[in-house]
Amino acid sequence: MKKWLLLLSIGAIITSLTACSSGGSSTADKVTSKDGKTVLTLSVTQSSPFYQTVEKKFEEKYPDIDLQIKAYRTGEQWGSGEYEKYRNSMNTAMLSGKSMDIIEVDELPLKEYVSKGFLLDMNELLNKEQTLDKDDLQMNILDGLKLNDGIYTIPMGYMLRVFVGDGEMLGNVNIKFDDKTWNWKEFEKVSKEVIQKKSGTDELYALASYPPELLFQEMLVENYAAFVDTSAKKATFDSPEFVNLFEQVKQMYTEKIVTSEEAKPGNQMFNSTSIKSPSDFIEGPYMLFDQPKLLQSPQAGETGDRKGSRVSTMKHFAIHAKSPVKDEAWKFISFLLSKEVQMLQDREGFSMLKSVNEKKIDELQEKVKNGEYKLSNGEMAKVPDEQFTVFKQIVTSSAQYVDLDIKVLSIAGEESLAFFGGQKTAEEVAKLIQNRVTTYLNE
Repeated sequence: MKKWLLLLSIGAIITSLTACSSGGSSTADKVTSKDGKTVLTLSVTQSSPFYQTVEKKFEEKYPDIDLQIKAYRTGEQWGSGEYEKYRNSMNTAMLSGKSMDIIEVDELPLKEYVSKGFLLDMNELLNKEQTLDKDDLQMNILDGLKLNDGIYTIPMGYMLRVFVGDGEMLGNVNIKFDDKTWNWKEFEKVSKEVIQKKSGTDELYALASYPPELLFQEMLVENYAAFVDTSAKKATFDSPEFVNLFEQVKQMYTEKIVTSEEAKPGNQMFNSTSIKSPSDFIEGPYMLFDQPKLLQSPQAGETGDRKGSRVSTMKHFAIHAKSPVKDEAWKFISFLLSKEVQMLQDREGFSMLKSVNEKKIDELQEKVKNGEYKLSNGEMAKVPDEQFTVFKQIVTSSAQYVDLDIKVLSIAGEESLAFFGGQKTAEEVAKLIQNRVTTYLNE
């Protein structure tokens, strides 16, 4: 259960940093402060030292602009129903045309907002911007966020979901597979073959300390588009294909390919983890395996080439289409993509600038080489130099963006517990998920 809660926590970090404040408004004309500066309003979910630093630096660069940041929360934990209240307040502000000039957005009905013209398309502004080096920007990620060929949100950073294999074990058994095209069925097949070849040793698992509801959610993410049509506000969780997903997960535990129990050291083939910074490439993988091999996660259904590891973007910003200070708002958005901001210590995730990521990976490599980097268990990290080239390639090339709704995933995760706990059948749980998600999508 701890890992399930952790995933939900990660999911909350990835997708629930949403937009708008219930307290502000914009008018048809520019607003000026007492000292004659143009007022630019920014709505964020929670206040933080990062925003305070950005505000100070932005106003130093543009002394004629008064950036006013309004946070929905000021440090308190989000309670039950808080996100619903937050989204409702945002919907009301959007419908009334009284939203902030710039909005921190996520977990909001973006496609609906775009279709109703609530958000500004920043594609042309980005193409014309002279202060940004387009070759340095992670345009593969920005392109993945496009709606109707328009760019309506700009993220501050991103994280990756990767599979890590025991490189030494997989090399010794000499079983071939292509992680760029493999799916969960092949994952099962490969795992069984390795277990057979290693028979006679202690019990071996593909994944350990991995509750079934966690694996179910991971597989659902890969299958999300097959069960949810966001534009049409329809879901097909009551389909035989979705019921089969439950059964596929259950089978892997029945056959002891995966276990929720902890495995002995050396008795685990793979691990699935989130990578949010260069050090995450070392801290998790090298704590678990002596020779970790970074892989792409198994995909859903039919196999096919993908664009690197799965990407989850963090802290998106949008400009209100009715803002009277669109030029000033774009200055702020482009400022967020500058090296000055992207290099800030408190910014979350990998940078939207390739050069910043490369610099941080180089710095990490130098620390490891000089014996200055220790794992959290106190041991010295031993990472071959060539691995840092692999890290850079993964960070730069990944563009597999999955358009999903964390609320839908949460509903599916909550209800799945009844199946994996033996209280309900897969068909009963699928029907419950279908009803709850349908209600949510049509709210």
